[in-house]
Amino acid sequence: MTRKIQIAAGKVTQTAVLDDSPTADAIWNALPIEGHANLWGDEIYFNIPVHLEETEDARQEMDVGELGYWPVGTTFCIFFGPTPASVGEKPRAYSNVNPFGQIEGDATAFRTVTNGEMVTVSRTEG
Repeated sequence: MTRKIQIAAGKVTQTAVLDDSPTADAIWNALPIEGHANLWGDEIYFNIPVHLEETEDARQEMDVGELGYWPVGTTFCIFFGPTPASVGEKPRAYSNVNPFGQIEGDATAFRTVTNGEMVTVSRTEG
């Protein structure tokens, strides 16, 4: 079964597909989630009520539109471009994150989101 989520932040609403990882399972089971956007370059992150350890596939180098869970801060991360830790144009997390999904549309739309705006993550049909 394909699991899809809707992420609404500011004026942006995007759909993402979750992978089959234990991280995705834990986040799926915690939905719906709300938080206030924190910006770090082209990354939005916010605290969520999910507490997981770093997984074997955790990494810093991410793809545009990829979703990650940061165990250190118990945060949901949306990567949509370079961050202060990036070497080139690819997103790079501050430290290892557990990848768990991918935005289906144009993730760069999240560039319009400002610090403190409400972010809502919910299950969607599809």
